[in-house]
Amino acid sequence: MEDLSNYRKSYEKSELLESAIPEDPINLFNRWFHEVEDFGGAGEVNAMTISTIGLDGFPKSRVVLLKQFTYEGFIFYTNYNSEKGKAIEANPNVCLSFFWHTMERQVIIKGTAKKVAANISDNYFASRPDGSKLGAIVSNQSEVIPSREFLDEKLKELEASFVGKEIPRPTYWGGYLVEPQEIEFWQGRPNRLHDRIRYQLQSDFSWKTERLSS
Repeated sequence: MEDLSNYRKSYEKSELLESAIPEDPINLFNRWFHEVEDFGGAGEVNAMTISTIGLDGFPKSRVVLLKQFTYEGFIFYTNYNSEKGKAIEANPNVCLSFFWHTMERQVIIKGTAKKVAANISDNYFASRPDGSKLGAIVSNQSEVIPSREFLDEKLKELEASFVGKEIPRPTYWGGYLVEPQEIEFWQGRPNRLHDRIRYQLQSDFSWKTERLSS
């Protein structure tokens, strides 16, 4: 048995007060995102965890990369036939979360995922390196394969077939927009009395803010 009870850290880098938050949570997300990026040491600041409800009824979480955020929501790209794609097709309610340990911050986003327009996926796919484009075509994401060599051989064959040619976006690969209904901002504070501010979308599309107990 591994006893982790002595793993403790005091969070003391910042605070989150109502007097300093904007009316729209996307503005606060934008501010935090770039503060974390400027602070450095966070690795891929756009790495986020997405949780879905699988076809087997169990929740599942995995890390993906945020590629764009706007006042409409948060965009990421994946294989529509993957496990997460099938889960979203059956139940579009998802949760996104960011943990930026360098600034002791967490953001949790509850929302609904929907496919972005085909031209948006086309434009993003065209901007990717050729290796990433081929990888999207080669990988039947989440399916069982016999070996790593099987995947590598498929990639070699595909590379040969596209020499000197444009690589088109496969129809089963593209983006999702997660439209937020609730966004919680968590700032670590001393003595585990953390700051938690929750934004909830209202029927008139304004945002209600509340402080939550840690």
